[in-house]
Amino acid sequence: MSLTPQEQLKKFLETSKDILILIPENPSADAVGSAWALYYFLEKNNINPTIAFSNHLSVKFDFLPRPTRMLTEISGARDFVLSFNTTRNKIMQIRQEEKEGRFNILVTPEKGAIDPRDFSFILAKFKYDLVVVLDSPDLENLGKIYLNNTDLFFEVPIVNIDHRSGNDNFGQINLVDITASSVSEILANFFETFYAASLNENIATCLMTGLIGATESFQKKNTTPKALSLAATLMNRGADQQTIIRWLYKTQSLSILKLWGRAMAKINLEKEAHIAWAEISVEDFVQSRATPADLPLILDKLEENYGEGRLFMLVYNDTPQTSIALLKASDNKHIQKIYLQIDGDIIHGFLRIKIDSSDTAAVGRKMTEEIKKILTADLFPEQEK
Repeated sequence: MSLTPQEQLKKFLETSKDILILIPENPSADAVGSAWALYYFLEKNNINPTIAFSNHLSVKFDFLPRPTRMLTEISGARDFVLSFNTTRNKIMQIRQEEKEGRFNILVTPEKGAIDPRDFSFILAKFKYDLVVVLDSPDLENLGKIYLNNTDLFFEVPIVNIDHRSGNDNFGQINLVDITASSVSEILANFFETFYAASLNENIATCLMTGLIGATESFQKKNTTPKALSLAATLMNRGADQQTIIRWLYKTQSLSILKLWGRAMAKINLEKEAHIAWAEISVEDFVQSRATPADLPLILDKLEENYGEGRLFMLVYNDTPQTSIALLKASDNKHIQKIYLQIDGDIIHGFLRIKIDSSDTAAVGRKMTEEIKKILTADLFPEQEK
């Protein structure tokens, strides 16, 4: 009798000691809540967890206890082995030195000279027994964590946990439930089924954060009866719903709120293409006392408040002669496609494009049309038929 994905995951956890948890670039509340919950669950069960994601973390998650093992890039995950065949000649001594920008290993043989043919170079196994990918429809959404470590995903078993119908099922175990509101709901159900005693206040708070973020405090259409039932269970375990809501939705600085208000007053909605964009003027920055560094938060808020949106853009002047278009997408694939067609820089999951024009309105309209052309198949699939 074959095991269910839940039972397979339980079996993997029982035989793993080091587990790598991966979440997408620019992680959502669901990704953060579920990753933090899994981290503390594994730690509680004497498994060594590490979280990695190639992006910044919003200050709105500062109320959650911060995991100690967090990476923005995977380094030291495997050793490089210098192997020496000692059947003909033994090694008597090994020394090391670093000089003039080189690291040297000095090997003294038992007899004569060393035959170079006795040396070989071996890549050791990765130190992780298991990779758990949360809230990602595919591996590309992990950004540079995936691009810079592709070998990892071929050599270490992957558990893929998601709730999207378009998930690529890229794992050896695919715990994908399209009837669930969120990854946090899937994990909470898994814990309740097999490890109910492990659901302490800390883990419950993390899971509740993911649930609230994914359902916009249980207001979105994806709120399921199961999600509401699990929320009640998590509150009984100590999760403070009001504190979570206050941090996720109400702890913005006055400058951010002022800039957000000014952006919303000038919002342009391309409803058919699911694109939302706005100009941000020098006056907007002056009056709100905000800076361009605050714009990623404004894009986050725009995405949170325009649930049907797929692409979000802010346009502002960086010099009197030039403008910047800052883009974010609900699916990182869109950003990658635009990046391949238009020169720009991807920074922390946001695409920054510089344009030689001071007219932000004209830049916004032109960029919108360019985006529509590049993403025709994604935004207007009926036109491809």
